[in-house]
Amino acid sequence: METVISEVNPSAAAKKSAWKQIRTRMWRDRYLYLLLLPGLLYFIVYRYLPMLGISLAFKEYSPFRGFAESPWVGFANFARIFESPEVIQVIWNTLTISFLQIGFAFPAPIILAIMLNEVANPLLKRGLQSIVYMPHFLSWVVVVGIVTIFFRNEGLINDVLRELFGLQQTIPFLTEPDYFRAFLVLEVIWKEAGWGTIIFLAALAGVNPALYEAAVMDGAGRFRQIWHITLPAIRSTIIIMLIIRLGDVLEVGFEQVFLQLNAFNMHIGNTLDTFVYYKGIQQSDYSFSTAVGVFKGLVGLVLVMAANKLSKRFGEQGVY
Repeated sequence: METVISEVNPSAAAKKSAWKQIRTRMWRDRYLYLLLLPGLLYFIVYRYLPMLGISLAFKEYSPFRGFAESPWVGFANFARIFESPEVIQVIWNTLTISFLQIGFAFPAPIILAIMLNEVANPLLKRGLQSIVYMPHFLSWVVVVGIVTIFFRNEGLINDVLRELFGLQQTIPFLTEPDYFRAFLVLEVIWKEAGWGTIIFLAALAGVNPALYEAAVMDGAGRFRQIWHITLPAIRSTIIIMLIIRLGDVLEVGFEQVFLQLNAFNMHIGNTLDTFVYYKGIQQSDYSFSTAVGVFKGLVGLVLVMAANKLSKRFGEQGVY
């Protein structure tokens, strides 16, 4: 019978055989698929099902009418993004903070990983790694609380400045807009630089020690070894991490920014994340805030694809 089917319709027989092989493999590896199930359910419930809410960006949503009865408005909400001066300012604030973080916070784990890699004593190296990892496990509420205690008008920093330099007036670190972005970048470096070294230290572990031995024989010092051996060895890892970071170029951290916003720095500190919160939650403009969120995701997608293609053009692997 199978011979007759294969002669009449070879493609149907091939499909039947392929499905049979798939069922056989799934039954054979059923326990592995069972372990995979919780993670799969997590992504379905918390990542894919919420994407149905994107339809709000194309509607004039009203909670009283619900999803189905709210009228469609097409791309009107997206047009509002480019017509509103407030949104343009918010996008500019987000890009400024994001590129400051890329310029200063992104290289910090690389530099720290290279410094840790140069520590010869294994016990000291593990101790330093544990110390620089710890800030990652603090919430932004705790981090901002520490910064507030130290830099408020009656805080430790102003007290030290008065005692050492005799300053008569306190420096308003927390209310002066000029300090706001610097604080954001420095906080990210302090909190996340140590944790970010994990990937780069793993990449450094794969560097062939014979390369360093050959460099020493040629008379190269430590800085020359780092420049000509260490950095080229982890270049592909750096590029991949940079591509991933570019995907979040409009994502600067809601909690960190929100906890430090006040009336004095709102004009330079209001980012897309906080703007969506104010518009969507406080002002109940759900459709417009959803459109802003979709716009943010599309920009990240385009940047990742462009950076990935550019990296391949320069001979690197890229993300995909």
